[in-house]
Formats: sequence, C-alpha cells, structure tokens
Amino acid sequence: MFSTLGLFSKQACPDEACRRTGCLFVHGVQNAEPLVIPEPKVVPAKRPAAVSHPSSSSLPAVSSANEPPRKLQKVIHANPKSTETPRTAVPVLSIKPALSTVSIVVRQAMLRTVYDHYVVLYDQILPSHPHLAHDHALKHEEQAVIQSVAAIKRRPVPTSYSHPSVGTEADLAACAATKKSLSSFRLSSQALDPHVLSIPDLDKWGYITTIPEGQGGSQPSMTGNVVKCERCPEMFMVSAQYDPNACLHHWGRAYTRSIDGERTRVYSCCSKHASEEGCARGPHVFYESNPEILHARHPFSYLASSSAFRSALDMVALDCEMIYTTGGMRVARVSLVDHLGKSVFDEFVRMDDGVEVLDFNTRFSGITASDYASKARLTLASIRQSLDALIDTQTILIGHALENDLKTLRIIHHRCIDTAILFPHPAGAPYRRSLRDLAREHLQTRIQTGDGSTGHSSVEDAVATLDLVKFFIMNKGTISSSVSSSNSTSTPRHSSTPRHQGSPPTSRTPSRLTTNSRSPSSPTASKTVTTSTKASPSSKSSSSGSPSMSVFIN
Repeated sequence: MFSTLGLFSKQACPDEACRRTGCLFVHGVQNAEPLVIPEPKVVPAKRPAAVSHPSSSSLPAVSSANEPPRKLQKVIHANPKSTETPRTAVPVLSIKPALSTVSIVVRQAMLRTVYDHYVVLYDQILPSHPHLAHDHALKHEEQAVIQSVAAIKRRPVPTSYSHPSVGTEADLAACAATKKSLSSFRLSSQALDPHVLSIPDLDKWGYITTIPEGQGGSQPSMTGNVVKCERCPEMFMVSAQYDPNACLHHWGRAYTRSIDGERTRVYSCCSKHASEEGCARGPHVFYESNPEILHARHPFSYLASSSAFRSALDMVALDCEMIYTTGGMRVARVSLVDHLGKSVFDEFVRMDDGVEVLDFNTRFSGITASDYASKARLTLASIRQSLDALIDTQTILIGHALENDLKTLRIIHHRCIDTAILFPHPAGAPYRRSLRDLAREHLQTRIQTGDGSTGHSSVEDAVATLDLVKFFIMNKGTISSSVSSSNSTSTPRHSSTPRHQGSPPTSRTPSRLTTNSRSPSSPTASKTVTTSTKASPSSKSSSSGSPSMSVFIN
C-alpha cells in the first residue's frame, strides 16, 4: 500500500460520531479547518461576450481567480445609447477612428471650438436660424480648423441671414469670386438682343402686348361691390372699413411632401394638410387679372418713344412690390438699377384718389403702414412720368416674372428679358424657378431671407435679376441647351384652377421677330387676352401662397 500524503490531516472529519480506525480526518481538534470541496479548474478560452442584465446590476461584483483579466472581457449593453445630437447643440463627429489620420479626441475638441466661435458670430440670427452654428461648424471642421477660427474672428458680425459674413469659408470664397467676375463684366445691347423675347413669346407667357379695349381708369375702385376673397373662398363686400381678422387663410403655398412613405399635400407656412383650415388671419382681399378690368382700374400705356437725342438708358433691371387695395392689387414700390447694379430709381407709390389700402402684405412686400405714410408721395401717373426720363421704347427691361411688374405699372413694352424664362424649370412650363433659388444656385447669394416676416427688397431683387443675366451670358456655353429651346418652343400649360379668368390664348408656333419690326402703335400687333391667374405680390419667391401666372417651385 502507498503511504498517505496527509492531505486531510488538518481537515475535521465530517462525521462527528466517527469511530473508524485509520480515519484520514482529524477528530477532536479545536482549530481544524472546515472541509472545502474545490471546484474543477476551468481554463479560460474564447467565449461569447457576457451580456449584462438589469436584474443583476444590483448584485455585488464577484471576481474569481479563474476569470480572465477585466480588460480582456467584452461587455455589450442591451440598449446602447444613441450618439446623435440635435442640430442646435455642439456637433459630434460620426466618423470611424480608423479612417481619421488625426485623433478623434483632438478633432472633436477643435470642432467644439469652431462651434463656440460660430455661436458668438451668429448671436443675433441664431434665434431664427438655430441650426446655422451646428451645420457650418461641421463643414468647417473638414478644413484647416486653426485657420478657420482665425478667419471667423476677422468677419464682421452679421445682422441678417443674407449678410456677407454668413457661410463657410468656401461659400464666401465662391461668392466673392462670382461677385468679382460679375462686377468686371459689362453688359451691352448687342449681347442682350438675342435674348429679348419676341412678341409671340410675350403673348405666350402672359404679357399684355397691346392696350386693352375700353376706357382706361373708368372704375379705379371696387368699393361697394361683392367679390370673392383671394385667400379664402368667402364672398365679401369691398370697403375701406374692413375687419382686419375676417379672413382665415394659409399665407404659404401648398406643395407635395412624403410623410411616412405617403405623398401628401401640405402648406409651407405651417406644414398643415392642404384640407385643414388656415393658420393666419387678415382682411379679405381680391385680385384681378383680366386686361380690360386692369385697364379700367388704371389705364395702360406705352413708354415714351425713342428719339435721336435720347437720354434714356439702354438697359435697366426692374422690380416692383405690390399691396392689396380696394382697386385690386396695386404697385406700391418701384425700383430700377442700371447695368452696373446701381439704383437709379426707387420710389414708393401713393394710391389714386378713391383707392384705399386693404392689406400692405408686409410678409412679402416688405412695406409697412409707416413706410407708406412717410414715403409714398407720388401717384402712379407721376411715377410713370418720372420713368419716361429713364426708359423708353428702345430700353431693354430685365426682370423676373416681368409680366407681373409691367401689369401693375400699366406699361406695355416689347423689349423684355425674363430670367424666369431664361432659366427654365426642369419640369417645363408653367413651372418656374424662384428668383431666390436661382440666386442661391448661380450667384451664391441669399436674397428674400425674411422668412415670411420682413418681406422682400425690390432693389435687391432687381440687382439679382441683372446678375443672373450677366451670369447667363458669361456662361452660356456651359448652361443646358434646354434654356434656349424652352424660350423658343415651349408653350405654357395654363392652370385649370377655378381662379382662372378668360380663355386660353391660341397656341402658335413662335417665330423670333426683330424687336424693331413692330412699333407700339403698329396696327399689325395682335391683341391677346391672356389667362394668367394672378401676379402674386411674392411671385419672385417660392414661398407665396397666392397663385401666379406660372407655378414657382423650389
């Protein structure tokens, strides 16, 4: 037999009444250690990561000598927290560390620094545009961060969204380069002549090319007559004594968006469904588009004839702001800029006798009651006399949806360049790109940034249309050929909206005519009654809820 090793010589016998001889355990020893049965030894191997359970979170952690070191253990939480941050907070980098040549910790610290500087810079405009600091900081992080911070500190503090200090360094550089090239470019009549719309084209796009029938100015106001509200379907009596909150309407436009996978029509002003009631209140207003009716409110006329000793400008960019009155929609501000973009005429218009203002439409026109009371001194007739010293029948007028401006000025003119037609919408007529989108895309500038609160500036819009024409001529070799083909072959599809008045013009094959082939008094100039629905006061923008001759889409 083998000799014992005495492994149990210090262990108390588990049987207290043990009488066995040769028992391996100790009997009657006071300090004997209790019997401990060791667990089988387990060698750590590759095994699935442990998953922590909420029920065991309250138990004390017990470590074992047989467990692998904690740094080698993998723990996966059942519900990991999302790392997405709101666009109003400090941005967080979401790139993989392996893809970055610089430590993510360093980059995140610098990103926070850039964000903090943008917050200071945009202090006055962040309440209305809370995401700017977040978005621009992320874009800037891709550039050299230290140089970007220094560049941000050198910028003047912006006071509006359209301020030159708003944007990334790349945005400002592109904008500066565009402005430099446009300022050095000089337009000439010879360069513009090929883009002047022919009379058939003017007819197709809703321009009034001849003086309408009837006595001009015979009925300047509709006071006392019952008409249909332009904003809501209710009928109302036109009166200078009106209820300022009678009309519940949407001031934005209806557009189609995808919600939960379904295409739905909602309003841009409040995101409500197109079938829901309005979100704003105001007075009832009305709009008229029939040429004969417009002529009865205030007479149409041609510009002054050109003479051998003419002092009129060869070209100007024109834009108007309009308000609602008892005589329909009337012009309230007229702005002209010359070929250099310098303002040569900017006047507010006082309404004719018997015509009262119903709504200044400040959200789009930018005109307030105080502006009108202090600055509107000249009537439309006086404004027209002043314009005769600056423009005549040979002047090329540049504008965006220019037919609306000419109608409200009661001007008939045949030498027009329209940027809404020069830059056609991809979907074709009657859709048109908004002036704001064209300026942002081609000029890298922001206009009409009032966001439905402060309105437009007619001088700013006139400069934008002039620069767009410059851009088009400078880059006509790189712009899609659909631009020129749209001008010569596309026929606007007239809307079937119930607000449509008149009958559609006869479709015809347009031919490019020499602009001098028909004088304003030419007997061969055919008269066309257009079906243009209305010239919205915000027709230069895509944010208006009022329909215009064509549909403006962002």
